[in-house]
Amino acid sequence: MPEAIWISFAFVIGLLVKGIGLPPLVGYLAAGFVLSGLSATTSITAEPTDVLAHIAHLGVLLLLFTVGLKLKLRSIVSPEVIGGSLLHFAITCVVFAPGLYLLFDLDWSTALMLAIALSFSSTVLAAKVLESKRELRAFHGRVAIGILIMQDLIALVVMSLSAGKTPSEWALIVFGLPLLRPLLYRLMDASGHDELLVLLGLLLALVVGGLGFEAVGLSSELGALVFGAMLANHPRSQELAKSLWSVKEIFLVGFFLQIGIGGLPDQLALIFAAVAALLLPLKGILFYFLLLAFRLRARSSFLTSLSLTNYSEFGLIVASVALPEWLVPLAISVSLSFVFSAPLNRFSHSIYEHVAHKLVRFESQKRHPDEQPISLGTTRVLVMGMGRTGTAAYDWLAPHETRIMGIDSDPAKTEKHQKDGRNVVFADAEDTTFWEGLHMPELNSVVLAMSDIEGKLIAARMLRKLGFEGYIVAHTMYADEAVKIREAGANDAYLTMSETGVALASHLMDKSGIQAAQVRNPV
Repeated sequence: MPEAIWISFAFVIGLLVKGIGLPPLVGYLAAGFVLSGLSATTSITAEPTDVLAHIAHLGVLLLLFTVGLKLKLRSIVSPEVIGGSLLHFAITCVVFAPGLYLLFDLDWSTALMLAIALSFSSTVLAAKVLESKRELRAFHGRVAIGILIMQDLIALVVMSLSAGKTPSEWALIVFGLPLLRPLLYRLMDASGHDELLVLLGLLLALVVGGLGFEAVGLSSELGALVFGAMLANHPRSQELAKSLWSVKEIFLVGFFLQIGIGGLPDQLALIFAAVAALLLPLKGILFYFLLLAFRLRARSSFLTSLSLTNYSEFGLIVASVALPEWLVPLAISVSLSFVFSAPLNRFSHSIYEHVAHKLVRFESQKRHPDEQPISLGTTRVLVMGMGRTGTAAYDWLAPHETRIMGIDSDPAKTEKHQKDGRNVVFADAEDTTFWEGLHMPELNSVVLAMSDIEGKLIAARMLRKLGFEGYIVAHTMYADEAVKIREAGANDAYLTMSETGVALASHLMDKSGIQAAQVRNPV
């Protein structure tokens, strides 16, 4: 069974590539090329099969479904996201298409489709990098994800137009799909948290969305995206996305293997990939200046641009529909961009600190509303991170201390708290420029309730660096992290689960009338 050998190769080379800090999918593509080379010199069979093609298609559908789950209007309805993505797409096509036309002697339609494919940035790579650094909800992370979603929508439109399918009269049923949202929400609620939730996602992405849209003459990719988007506002949409993440990644292995097994790169493919690699910095520079034009600060523009300075797996998906003969050159271009982008993004904050003095000169004097420095005024107690833990701390302290404020890096969450009557403002504790503009003349105590350890460490260090001598308390899941938080400057760092146990015991004593002495010395 050749698939067994392919999976073994993909795992081994993916593991080697991961060991040097690159995304495993670069290894999967390399595994395909290795198998293709071995097929020509040994008895190993390495030719695309119907099974592999089907697995690859399922991977694409699941990728689009998970993109749909993130498709919330508030994440893309902003000038920097809509304007930045559309302007970057248009400028890239206008500049790249003539260059490719002249350099590779192509016809105009092929040159334009290649330029479109190279205009997209990698959703998979950017999301993984931002998530690993706990920056998905930071301002620059949200801008990057919003632009990526816009690019995915553009890619889907291009794929639908390129497929050339004529919808049947039954395609009008699609306009009635929003009526199914209450039913889908009930199914989500009834599915629980385990395998039924995963099966529901597979059912909607592959069967109802994929096959259903194909049956009425529409793109199966469009169907997967639409059904994902219909669930985007459900409270458990991100839980479903996380549940499907590993399944989607496994199927996408087939997509990259299929490209590599399809044939070894020729001289033209290598030259094209080299040219694309040389053009990659221009892509990042264009993003940087476009975001500056929308009044983002140099730091946010730089970090967003760096996460988008790569080529996209969506470009390969578009090529698989419109330009199958260019799949291999584009695949090598995507791989080289990952080799360039992954290590740079890992050290993006350090890189910015070294070049900040050169970049800030391009900043606009007018600041973006989400990036205004704040003053704590007469605030005495500050809660940093207004998730469930931070909200609970705020609500318990508010009756005892009226001069309390909460901050969070998620504007949507901040707005909800404000509507609920809490004094919460937007701020990103991991942004060094936030601390530079912070005024806290009467601050007495700080609760660090952010979800990630890095944010707590940065906040504790910066508070002490600014001369704050008050009380800092934090929570964490792990004992080793508690030690790091105290070393960074916090007075105390409590273990979340231990404190939960203590709270439960306290409630028991309060409600049942058990005396403390009886608990300590049971008879």
